[in-house]
Amino acid sequence: MPTLLHVGCARLRKDATTPAFAGPDWDEVRLDIDPAVEPDIVASMTDMSAVPNGAMDAVYSSHNLEHLYPFEVEVALKEFARVLGPDGFAVVTCPDLQATAQLVLEDRLLETAYESPAGPISALDILYGHRAALARGNLFMAHRCGFTARALSQVLRGCGFGSVIVRRRPAHFDIWAVATRASAAPERLRALAAQHFPADSTPAAAT
Repeated sequence: MPTLLHVGCARLRKDATTPAFAGPDWDEVRLDIDPAVEPDIVASMTDMSAVPNGAMDAVYSSHNLEHLYPFEVEVALKEFARVLGPDGFAVVTCPDLQATAQLVLEDRLLETAYESPAGPISALDILYGHRAALARGNLFMAHRCGFTARALSQVLRGCGFGSVIVRRRPAHFDIWAVATRASAAPERLRALAAQHFPADSTPAAAT
């Protein structure tokens, strides 16, 4: 059975990742920096030395990278690449700064962009972190960097991934990427995208 490393899992499990990962065909290993969420591995995504080289078939990371400083992003993504086997791949999703910037241009910084389980989210929350969580003292929720679709693709390619396909969901203010450890044919990238991207994502070119 292939193994999924669920990075920055918080209290979530694989049923909250993608439909393909949520099924019975994947074994899940949960990794988080917070021992209170009872992960299988307590570690930072910038130091996953507890995970052996090439031990994982896939990595899933949802809304984690934006919490890192820019210089830490490369460290984390190289860790993602390191723990993947030759045929492995990563699924990464994070806020879309291009869509968010449109709200800023329209002077709608504090307006509700969308409703989340944690409550209304504004452009200010997307840019700098969820204000309500920060006010409660959860400073891990601060945002220290961000990405456009093109920037995310570029940084993934620069950190050891052979091929990348990226899609956007402007209405949801997020970006989705699949990055394969080795170079992959366009057909494989499209198949992985169909399995793991939300149905309403906007197609983007493979790189």
